[in-house]
Amino acid sequence: MITVRKAADRGHFDHGWLNTYHTFSFAEYYDPAHMGFGALRVINEDRVQPGRGFGTHAHEDMEIITYVLDGALEHKDSMGNGSIIHPGEVQRMSAGTGVTHSEYNHSKTESVHFLQIWILPEREGLPPGYEQQVIPPETLESRLALIAAPRGGIVKVHQDVGLYVAALAAGQTVTHTLQPGRQAWLQVVRGRVTLNGQALQPSDGAAVTQESRLEIASAGRAEVVLFDLA
Repeated sequence: MITVRKAADRGHFDHGWLNTYHTFSFAEYYDPAHMGFGALRVINEDRVQPGRGFGTHAHEDMEIITYVLDGALEHKDSMGNGSIIHPGEVQRMSAGTGVTHSEYNHSKTESVHFLQIWILPEREGLPPGYEQQVIPPETLESRLALIAAPRGGIVKVHQDVGLYVAALAAGQTVTHTLQPGRQAWLQVVRGRVTLNGQALQPSDGAAVTQESRLEIASAGRAEVVLFDLA
């Protein structure tokens, strides 16, 4: 079964410096029908104006993944990390017993567009941790690349989740097999695709249950993020 979460139905706030869309309940946006999907708790699509950002704030007991689509995002945290995240990279921060961090648009002239993803950890009280890695471009072209997982991903997450990304050429199809008892969430980042024949537009999401094989096809260039969840 495929249940589509249309882009226009997400929570939306335009704060001037921040234009943000929430797939699931977050901050001032509360929708009891959309509190998350399995261990996937947050998908926020954010656009931040030049030189602006999120001041120092705290997190705990959450796996936080940042995936930049356009621009550059500057990160600093209480673990001593300071970095710039660009498209083609993935950052994972395990908040664990508690961290503080800030995120700012690194550019004074260009906006930054990114996904922030929160995943519930396998258990509370984990030590805080941080990774930032380049995604080899060839791994994304015309196939699903495993970028975050407990094992075998480009970064490690402390939860039974596989996070895949694919950049699809026009007419390209990729497939993914779900093992028995697992479910998936597909988020369209750019372009238009079909998921098992179901049409999805830019920024649409889709919950997948009781399916064993996923077929993602693109008419033009597209980019998707796929979560394989217990």
